[in-house]
Amino acid sequence: MTQDLPILIAGGGIGGLATAIGLAQKGIRSLVLEKAPVLGEIGAGIQLGPNAFHAFDYLGVGDAARALAVYIDNLRLMDAIDGTEITRIPLDDAFRARFKNPYAVIHRGDLHKVFLDACLAHPLVELRTSAEVTDYTEEGSAIIATLAGGEIVRGRLLIGADGLWSNVRKKVVGDGMPRVSGHTTYRSVIPTEDMPEDLRWNAATLWAGPKCHIVHYPLKGWKLFNLVVTYHNDAPSPEAGVSVTRDEVKKGFEHVAPVARQIIDRGQDWKRWVLCDRDPVTNWVDGRVALLGDAAHPMLQYFAQGACMAMEDAVALTHCLDVHADHAAAFAQYQELRRLRTARVQLQSREIGQHVYHPGGAHAELRNAVMRAKSPENWYDIVDWLYGSTGLEGAVSAETHKA
Repeated sequence: MTQDLPILIAGGGIGGLATAIGLAQKGIRSLVLEKAPVLGEIGAGIQLGPNAFHAFDYLGVGDAARALAVYIDNLRLMDAIDGTEITRIPLDDAFRARFKNPYAVIHRGDLHKVFLDACLAHPLVELRTSAEVTDYTEEGSAIIATLAGGEIVRGRLLIGADGLWSNVRKKVVGDGMPRVSGHTTYRSVIPTEDMPEDLRWNAATLWAGPKCHIVHYPLKGWKLFNLVVTYHNDAPSPEAGVSVTRDEVKKGFEHVAPVARQIIDRGQDWKRWVLCDRDPVTNWVDGRVALLGDAAHPMLQYFAQGACMAMEDAVALTHCLDVHADHAAAFAQYQELRRLRTARVQLQSREIGQHVYHPGGAHAELRNAVMRAKSPENWYDIVDWLYGSTGLEGAVSAETHKA
């Protein structure tokens, strides 16, 4: 019987595992197919808006995620040229009351492990590594996933959560290569004692300069500091995790103030990524197949929402598959819930990188004047659409559907 088959999930990253544990809590069996030989996450720190905590709670991992997060006091935007503060958003009791949850930062590996541990502990989740989904076909009421090497795996549905270079997306959308932004990001994680003492702020701090910016914040109970520096250098082709020298990193930041530039000097084992995204698309579904996370809506990092959007996708998809017996209705509602919200984050992420973080001259002066005039309440109103959402606004409730 087809209903006895699991839902196949291509990709064992944060989005794929979040979907698996969400489905398991609804009594739905899944099989996660991950191409890597080991389940894990590369990278460093990520930021978690209140909407991420809404997702954690829905997916049943709220306590585990909260235990590993670092709760920062402010989001700070600094001028990298003159070293002054442009603005800050307090993340205090007023913020938490407004959005019903905190803002925090966490190591990407720790967040992935929260979901991995939950999946390993649940009998309805099966995990396979060295299992890259390369193609799929429908066969009646089943989906047949083809793995690298030719093995086939049967399921009743397939969720493509296989990232920016998704093989599943190639067939669902077929839009070719990702869009190369021309922005290059360098990442490093250092011990807290190596961070300049005068910059050991309990904040997610961004230094904005012409065609560049620098980000830093604490991780792992203040044992580490996450350093991320980005330079708009018109890089022509995608790259991920390439080791580079400190001298290469410094080339894009010679024009910024010494107080900000010293962060690069403290970095160790720098690695390079050329940032990519894709244009939003109107369709994520092909019969028994749906896309999720970066496979559906890869975005630049400037809203700090990539992982958050993937977890929101998992919430919405889990909900829709729970309340709809028919997969077509479930996928249609899931896409309707997610498509425009994620498109907004994709497009505004591009705009923020270009017009808020990277301008110079009069454009930067105007930015500073406008942003300095805003109160905390003004900022809360501006981000309410993003942080105030549970990802299920407008969804059919289980009670309504069953009635």
